[in-house]
Order: sequence, then structure tokens, then C-alpha cells
Amino acid sequence: MKTNAVAADNAVLAPQCGAPRPPHLEIIAVASAIWKARAVYAMAQLSLADLITAGRRSANELAAATRMHGGALLRLLRALASCGLLTETEPRRFALTPLGAALKADAPGAARAAVLTLAGDWQWKAWDNFLYSLATGEPGLGRAFGRNLFDYLAANPRDGADFNAAMVGMHGGDGPALAAAYDFTPLRTVADLGGGTGTLLSAVLEANQHLRGALIDLPATVPDARRFIEGRGLSQRCEVTAGDFFKMVPTGYDAHVLAHVLHDWADEQSVLILRNCRQALPSHGRLLIVDAVLPPGDAPHPGKLMDLLMLTVTGGVERTAEEFATLLLTGGFEMRRIIPISSGQSVVEATPV
Repeated sequence: MKTNAVAADNAVLAPQCGAPRPPHLEIIAVASAIWKARAVYAMAQLSLADLITAGRRSANELAAATRMHGGALLRLLRALASCGLLTETEPRRFALTPLGAALKADAPGAARAAVLTLAGDWQWKAWDNFLYSLATGEPGLGRAFGRNLFDYLAANPRDGADFNAAMVGMHGGDGPALAAAYDFTPLRTVADLGGGTGTLLSAVLEANQHLRGALIDLPATVPDARRFIEGRGLSQRCEVTAGDFFKMVPTGYDAHVLAHVLHDWADEQSVLILRNCRQALPSHGRLLIVDAVLPPGDAPHPGKLMDLLMLTVTGGVERTAEEFATLLLTGGFEMRRIIPISSGQSVVEATPV
């Protein structure tokens, strides 16, 4: 019996000769993804990529630097090597692979921040309440911490900084993709509501020299946004201010951009945001929503799993085209068209009614 159990474990992790796994082993392999996720999280949390780059390459050196148990850390390093993030150059000595180097603190793409956010302890505590979310429709994070995501991040600045960096890493391509796919020529001013640190708006402004912009976000994000906008040389064309789109949206702009905003909120809150936009936009104004648009039926799409993240962590929802049209109409807009962009997201264009 023990031999059969070992054989089954090996079959889950390494099917022979590329043969397809039977359905039960496919399902078990999905469940075992937790092992790799937590191993990669530990590598990020312990800054192993940076320590190895700095010259600490033996298991003992890394254990001393991270104050971890030597034998336990060796087991982690061996597992990470088997996943392709490290390579064991000689017994108990490790080097980074190109994949592992992406977890360095200064590596392009902010993978380390994304791992700390998506596989970090605070988000796992939210997922511990996933069945609660399914039973109630309420976010598990609220049950875990007694507050919503953005209040939690404001109260935990380190997690908040990682979250902001992770959003840049995950959605940093949206700005250039939006600028390439959408014609901003008829517009003169654009306000990015909940625009984070400004990566999307700066890409739009750089591609459209005639535009002036405004970035509005919560007070905790504004200093980083101002530094980023100043660093891109856009301070003369872009205002950065604190604001709350649930309370008021600034007037005087030809277009409002909501990039990865509405999916953070259920319909009731999203309609409130839309109505505030409708009140502030002129009759010729445009609303540009940058988000995933879920395909109907069984068609695979990463947003369908992201939708579960929204349910559990933010209380929000990913939407189909039909759901966007209904939501927009309730909020005072008519959906005009959906433009897929190269980053894998879409631009939902709407005008006031």
C-alpha cells in the first residue's frame, strides 16, 4: 500500500513521458499548486534572490542571513531549484536562474511585490473565508480583518506599497495598450479616477502631447503618484489630487478613465461611482472603462478565476459585455463599443444618456 501511495504522489508531480494524467490526478495537481505558491512566497518574503545576488549562495549562509532553520531552508532551496527558480551549482550551493531573478526587489515587472500580495499571508486569510463569501456574497477579507481591502491597505502601509507595486507589475502594459488602441485626438482633458501611481495616465499623456490630465486617488497613494508623474516630466500637464469617487468626481474633463476600478466593487457601489461620473461629465464626454470583459459560456478566460479573487478579497465582480451594458445604463451611460487591447484587457467606451 505504501508503494502505491508513493507511486501516486510521483504521478501527480511528474507524469511519465509527458503522458496525459487521468482526471483524478489532474484535480489533485490543481490542489497541490498551494505548495509551489507558498514556496515562491517564502523566496520573495525572505529576499532570497537579492541575498544570492549579493553573494550568499550556500544554504548555511542563506539560513544565517534570514534567521531560518538551516535544514528547513535547504529543503526550500531544493524545492525552488526543482521549480526552476534556482539551480544547485554544487552540493548545498545555489544560484539564480533567469526565472528566479525576476524576484529581485528591483527586477522589472514587480513580480516580488505581486507574489507578496497574491500569495501573502493577509490575502490567504481572506481566502480562508472563501466559503463564507460563497454563502453570503460578502468578501472574506472583511470577515478576516473587519474592514474592506482599501481600509486594510491604508492601515498596513507595507502591504499597501506591495499592492500598488503589484498593480503596476500586473497592469503596467495597459497604458501603452490603451494609448495605441484608442483615439484620444478629439479630447483635450482626461481624468484618471483611482489611477494609482500614474503608470496608465502617463503612458496616455506621453502618446498624446495635446492632452492635459488629472490623477485622482486616495490620500495614501498621492505622494507616490506625484513622484512618479514628476519623474516622467509630466507635472506641467498632469495634476495629482486626493479624492474619493464615492463622494465626488471632479468636473471640467472631456473623459474619465476607470481602469480596474469597477471590478473592485459590487453593482450597488459601481452604480454610485458611475452616477458621480455622469454628474461631472459634460454631455459630449466619454467614459473609458479598462477592465476584463468576460466571454460567454465555457470559453476560458483568466478573468473568470480573477472573479473569485474579487468576490473574496474586494467584494467586487468581473463582468460580461451584457452586464457592463446593464450597469452603465443604470449609472446614466450608454455603452458604445468594446475595444480589446493588446494587454489582454478591453476598453469599454460609454457616453452619457
